[in-house]
Amino acid sequence: MKALLFAAGLALGTAAVAQGNFRDTEVDHPAAPPILPLKDQAKLRDAWLAERLETVVPSLMRERGVDMWVMVAREYLEDPVVATMLNATSMHARRRTILVFYDPGAGKPVERLTVSRYGLGNLFTGSWEPEKQPDQWVRLGEIIAARDPKRIAINVSPLTAFGDGLTKSQHDGLLAAMPEKYRARTVPANELAIGWLETRIPAEMAVYPDIVRIAHSIIGEAFSDKVITPGKTTAGDVVWWMRERVAGLKLDTWFQPSVAIFRQGEKAELSGDAVIQPGDMLWTDFGIMYLGLATDTQHLGYVLKPGETDAPAGLKAGLAANNKVQDALTSSYRTGLSGNEMLAAARAKVAAQGLNATIYSHPIGYHGHAAGAAIGFWDDQKPSERGEHKLRPNTAWSIELQATHAVPEWGGQSVSFRSEEDGFFDGTRLRYLDGRRTAFHLIGGKR
Repeated sequence: MKALLFAAGLALGTAAVAQGNFRDTEVDHPAAPPILPLKDQAKLRDAWLAERLETVVPSLMRERGVDMWVMVAREYLEDPVVATMLNATSMHARRRTILVFYDPGAGKPVERLTVSRYGLGNLFTGSWEPEKQPDQWVRLGEIIAARDPKRIAINVSPLTAFGDGLTKSQHDGLLAAMPEKYRARTVPANELAIGWLETRIPAEMAVYPDIVRIAHSIIGEAFSDKVITPGKTTAGDVVWWMRERVAGLKLDTWFQPSVAIFRQGEKAELSGDAVIQPGDMLWTDFGIMYLGLATDTQHLGYVLKPGETDAPAGLKAGLAANNKVQDALTSSYRTGLSGNEMLAAARAKVAAQGLNATIYSHPIGYHGHAAGAAIGFWDDQKPSERGEHKLRPNTAWSIELQATHAVPEWGGQSVSFRSEEDGFFDGTRLRYLDGRRTAFHLIGGKR
């Protein structure tokens, strides 16, 4: 299996993404795919990076009419884009790391240069010899002048943190290093930065479903009799079990997991030291990082009472309402629409069905809350500046939302049914990477 997973990441192309590893229905308690040894992880990630540098960057630069893109990062203060362009064993920028992309036009390959003391895994051509020119900034200025670019993209942006990685001191140094006539040729690199970060290549997508499957397997185990003993286990106990499980698998999490209890008669959700009891509905928000890619998942569980074999009909109706909201959103994905437009379209479909819902979905990839358009916020369902970015093909998404539904068995109590499932938009439709939940994780009881 390890060999198959590794080969898939290296070799599968576009057709494999269309046919491949995607699952329309999530299964209960899925077995986790094996975790690759660190050496194989590094080899796989570097292969992905090499392909991305060869394909994604030239395409974006030519689409945006940019012939040079300059990035500057300092050790432990990496630009968000630079951090994803370092080979697997470099880990951090060293001292000052400068990356330069230059498109000479006429169908020639885009040059990739590093004006840095240290190499970057043969992915960028070393272009500074301190013994010949001690001043790194002067050397950068020479490179710019020699190529005479017409538009120079730099990562300075008031619109998005992902395009704003150039610090004030490095921005000053960069402009000072440029011959004067080039300073007026600088343009914000917003769309380059977002495009680089949001675009997923086929080789990544051949493996991404298995990364999500690993996360689902951890949730399935957490929301099971193996971890939860009703009347004894607290919500906080489950949170820290998840953290330990992630650490034991030599994975990372990009945020502290959440576990909450929804209980009949309780107006607010319970967490922390609250003890899980039969009849409770459980909710978790959980994400991992593996092979440089993030997951973000929210699932619901139900703790069976003695004699029960399933959740009450009212709770199941609430989860079904949530699934209808998911369908309203995923059916609204269209290339070229903004996040705001997709939000409006989905909310219209939700209203037509008489559902009470909130939509707050976002891209996923190198980051959990990743580059690209926001589709609503839990505290703001109106159009916003953050939702203006247009939907592009080959992007990954967390379909995050909630439906509020009255539960008859709980005396008509209104309950928030929250979910979050990861998917991929290929330009035509959004598909879930490892399916979606249409049933509760069931805990306890005699089944």
